[in-house]
Amino acid sequence: MRDDNKNLIVAIVLSMAVLLGWQYFFAAPEAERQRLAAQQQQSTQVNPNAPNPPASPSQAGGAAPTVPGTVPSTPTAPTVETREAALARSPRVTIDTPAIAGSINLRGGRIDDVSLKNYRETVDPRSPIIVLLSPTGTQSPYYAEFGWVGAQAGNLPNQNTVWTADKASLTPGSPVTLTWQNEQGLAFRRTISVDDKFMFTVKDAVENRGSAPVTLQPYSLVSRHGKPVTLGYYVLHEGMIGVVGDEGLQEITYANLDKKEPVSGSNAVGELWNSVTGGFLGITDKYWAAAVIPDQTQPFQGSFTSQQGQTADRTYQATVAGASQTLQPGATTEVTQRFFAGAKEVATVDNYHNTLNIKNFDLLIDWGWFYFITKPLFKVLDFFFHLFGNFGIAILLVTVLLKILFFPLANKSYASMAKMKAVQPEMTSIRERYADDKMKQQQALMELYRKEKINPVAGCWPVLIQIPVFFALYKVLFVTIEMRHAPFFGWIRDLAAPDPTTIFNLFGLLPYNPGAVPVIGHFLMLGVWPILMGITMWLQMKMNPEPPDPVQKQVFAWMPVIFTFMLGSFPAGLVIYWAWNNLLSVSQQGFIMRRNGVKIELWDNLRKTFSRKASPAKG
Repeated sequence: MRDDNKNLIVAIVLSMAVLLGWQYFFAAPEAERQRLAAQQQQSTQVNPNAPNPPASPSQAGGAAPTVPGTVPSTPTAPTVETREAALARSPRVTIDTPAIAGSINLRGGRIDDVSLKNYRETVDPRSPIIVLLSPTGTQSPYYAEFGWVGAQAGNLPNQNTVWTADKASLTPGSPVTLTWQNEQGLAFRRTISVDDKFMFTVKDAVENRGSAPVTLQPYSLVSRHGKPVTLGYYVLHEGMIGVVGDEGLQEITYANLDKKEPVSGSNAVGELWNSVTGGFLGITDKYWAAAVIPDQTQPFQGSFTSQQGQTADRTYQATVAGASQTLQPGATTEVTQRFFAGAKEVATVDNYHNTLNIKNFDLLIDWGWFYFITKPLFKVLDFFFHLFGNFGIAILLVTVLLKILFFPLANKSYASMAKMKAVQPEMTSIRERYADDKMKQQQALMELYRKEKINPVAGCWPVLIQIPVFFALYKVLFVTIEMRHAPFFGWIRDLAAPDPTTIFNLFGLLPYNPGAVPVIGHFLMLGVWPILMGITMWLQMKMNPEPPDPVQKQVFAWMPVIFTFMLGSFPAGLVIYWAWNNLLSVSQQGFIMRRNGVKIELWDNLRKTFSRKASPAKG
């Protein structure tokens, strides 16, 4: 067997290994993770538009107060209850904006109840809206906390402090002021305002009405109890996220945070940054995030920490601590911090980055290493979306633009390929003439290439060009919330999800779900668009002469099948792009071949293929 045949067989084996590995280690676990995530989210749903039940004087269970600037304190073991019950046990100020609904807990002054009005769990408009933050006592507490610490300051506000509010609801343009005073004469005032999107502004002021100076340190934090169900994709970061001054972007997964070194003076582990200026710290999911944002002109200490509680759950926390301030009798000090809690909409996040001058806040969205390709690609897609109202059409138009942009390079590549086809008989003659002398064979071929001005690797360029674009589009479809639940036409109701149809139940005509079949279920989820993509890839290969070597012929015959199954679990938008790109490539290649006087093999190859399939029936 010739060496190149051996290499091709190895390529087939590796391709199948990639396909099997993808399905076994990625697609199947991903479906299970999504199922668990949906169950977890549905278990914490509540109707945010329903009125809050009367407040109960009983004390809310949950985590003990935090230690700002360093690590969370040891959590208690709360009794898990429904979200409705947890919300009912504390007096609250309602939050109502065009984008979010929820409440502020007057017991502790925490922002621990936020739901996103414009986002639902599934494409079904009747499905529950997304619940982002939840109070302690629920299955998955997640909240923001603000306050002060000081060794000699006496009794300071904590999670049990009941604040007094000047109004019953918080709306854009109508801030809420909370007040409380301790026995040492410190009067605390917290003014909370919110815009029409997802940004809270928190102004904490302290007046020293006592007779002795006190030293206080302001803090803000985001705390999440229990490790959430994550998607586990390599191309997506979920967990702790922040920009800490000149240290830049910091992304630490939950698992990696658990492995960090212990933080001095505590039983928590984590990462600390001292005396940094500008940035933010928080916790991110795929589409949602919660982050505290300090004064961008003042130095602060930032930290990510993880701590084991009395139960099996850990507490994950992102904390910002400002500089200590000494407050003389009769003096007042004030600090302003911000809190983002919402969807990672590109325009909204960019607007906060620009108007509030938050250092690198746009990195809250995981654009990845190819930021310089991924974000501009999204901007172009978003432009066409606003023109035509459909991201699927935008993908088709961007594909055409990319074809036009790279036409000169593709033209040279296809022209070189056309010349290669024109000299194919001469190349075959050289191989036969020097069959026993590989050195002379290569020299003769290179001389032929020089004579005909042929670049033998030029045909690789169209494929190489597609790789970064393919990855960038995959990233855009995967991480941008604008693509979430974005419909195309017909049965494609979510371009960011795989094609929901499958040929193995006749595209829904048969009453069973092949995806539920153990082990091989994901092989059976082969929708209309992946099949169309496979057909277009097959047509593209038929544009070229059939290789004389039987092994090569088998490789090219099976490649569209392999890619069809492999892309079956990819986002539908990506498969639509690939199919459309294949069709454009067939048209482009045909045009260039015709212009160079090279015969287009498509129709002859199709006739040969179908005549071979029909011949056994005649016998």
